[in-house]
Amino acid sequence: MAEPRTPAEVVARAARATDLADLDGAVSGCFACPRLVSWREEVARTKRAAFREQRYWGRPVPGFGAPDARIGILGLAPAAHGGNRTGRIFTGDRSGDVLFAALHRAGLANQPTSVAADDGLTLADTRIFAAVRCAPPDNKPTPTERDTCAPWLHREVALIRPTLRVVVALGAFAWAAWWPVLRDVYGVRPPSPRPVFGHAAHWSGTAAPELLGCYHVSQQNTFTGRLTPGMLDDVFARAKQLAGLD
Repeated sequence: MAEPRTPAEVVARAARATDLADLDGAVSGCFACPRLVSWREEVARTKRAAFREQRYWGRPVPGFGAPDARIGILGLAPAAHGGNRTGRIFTGDRSGDVLFAALHRAGLANQPTSVAADDGLTLADTRIFAAVRCAPPDNKPTPTERDTCAPWLHREVALIRPTLRVVVALGAFAWAAWWPVLRDVYGVRPPSPRPVFGHAAHWSGTAAPELLGCYHVSQQNTFTGRLTPGMLDDVFARAKQLAGLD
């Protein structure tokens, strides 16, 4: 099946995905955003010195986790030397170290570390995905890249819709990316004005999952103490409660 190379082809291919495995394969073969394709491949060629002996994934990174997830974790995009290297979202970087340790403490991951795609990590009742599936320069996708990538997110949510009860948005970018999902997947008009993002912010609507805000697990937040392990634990405890997992 042809690899998507235009926004229209992304829309068509995402809509045809029959299950998560099919969707994941389609995501990993996407070439629709020239700037992101160029960047992800350049990073995979030049590498970071610490990983120079490793083969980088260098492609879009699909979602990861339980197909019957009750909790969704929505991030911004893969890290250049994390998911773009390992091929699994939040795997192999400092953000993932913090996130998976918290998920393990919450009983949602079988181990506290995520270093490689074959390290045995599994998630319980949880799936992780990103608003943009390629590593962007400076961690800043453009609005056009965000919108081009959105059909992958929307189809992924549609496929887990029967069980999904709550979404944790990591950062303001992910929080904003959720509102179009309400319209396109759930047929729900997004609230106006949009609820303001903040840590532990909570939006509840009808016929759609609950939405929780959480500061992103970036080093900028975790190294400065803006986001502490206790704050993460509180968010995931609340997510479990809203998902009916307590």
